[in-house]
Amino acid sequence: MSEPDLTDWIGNRESASDIVTPAKAAGMAALFDWPDAAAPGTGDPLPALWHWMFFAPSARQSEIGPDGHPARGGFMPPVPLPRRMFAGATMRFHDAIRVGDTITRDSEILSVEEKQGRTGPLVFVRVRHAVSTATGLALEDEHTIVYREESSEAPPPPPQAQLDAIPWRRQYRPDPVWLFRYSALTFNAHRIHYDREYATGVEGYPGLVVHGPLIATCLAELARAETKGRPLKTFSFRAVSPLFDISAFTVAGAMNAAGDGCDLQAVNGEGGIAMQAKATFA
Repeated sequence: MSEPDLTDWIGNRESASDIVTPAKAAGMAALFDWPDAAAPGTGDPLPALWHWMFFAPSARQSEIGPDGHPARGGFMPPVPLPRRMFAGATMRFHDAIRVGDTITRDSEILSVEEKQGRTGPLVFVRVRHAVSTATGLALEDEHTIVYREESSEAPPPPPQAQLDAIPWRRQYRPDPVWLFRYSALTFNAHRIHYDREYATGVEGYPGLVVHGPLIATCLAELARAETKGRPLKTFSFRAVSPLFDISAFTVAGAMNAAGDGCDLQAVNGEGGIAMQAKATFA
């Protein structure tokens, strides 16, 4: 039987709905150690990137693949490569999503690209999500998932950060509990984030992998804290190298030269850049 043509999935669409519950908002606030009184309550705006808690995948247990993700096919194309990563995203914020809102998400596969990388074939799948409330479009979230082969070859070291020149800094010490709680909040069953035996023995990582969206949320939280909650107009990020639970990492940032946004990065324990992001303010 021939392999499916992955480009047939371009234009594939699906829709979902959810409710922004106070319990979910309180859970994310707890994950980031917000004081109880500061957790968003009914009617309060949802902080940037917290929308990833909603529209949880609903595949039946019998439809889960060996890596913990839903078996491929359906909305996402059935890419035959075994590893997948959240490579980056661009978000445009149009209106507030508030705790208590009923929200809808309309999703579309924008492109499927096959490329040849340094360690073998790669497939990039670009997806657009449009999230709306009762008053209209609130958020556009366009992100890219990359699939690749397993490789025993060590990746090249990431570029080094210059943290001494960056004024905003916060350190995180990822551990299995923190990663599990984020997986639970987002209903993400990918085993690389909580199953050490699978992450190290099957996929060959040195430890549990910190979720790409969690790192991006740490960056958005840094911008929120340093600007006293100034709302975002756009937020984009690009994953450079993975982070693991075996060492602390630092998020850092500064206002950009134009003064209308900030530049952000996550840095591993050896000073290598793990993620780069840019934000602009409303």
